[in-house]
Amino acid sequence: MPLKPQSIRKGVKILIDGEEASKEVVITISYTWSESQTTFFKKMLKQGGEFKIKGLKYRITPKPKIVNSKGVKDGGVIIVPGYGERY
Repeated sequence: MPLKPQSIRKGVKILIDGEEASKEVVITISYTWSESQTTFFKKMLKQGGEFKIKGLKYRITPKPKIVNSKGVKDGGVIIVPGYGERY
């Protein structure tokens, strides 16, 4: 079961044997993987790291998370109830 294009998100950097690879190249290579290797690769896309699949060395750098100055994920927009609304 190969990867789908939406599996590889924008901002994720993938190196294969030290060279940056495009999304299309990774999808083409994924046709030779087993289902467990595909699942492992998807997990590594989220957390990043170095590993080998079928003799090729992969290094994945995920997109950095957006945090505030304290290093905590921002809570988003605070919605304040208006006149006549209940909590």
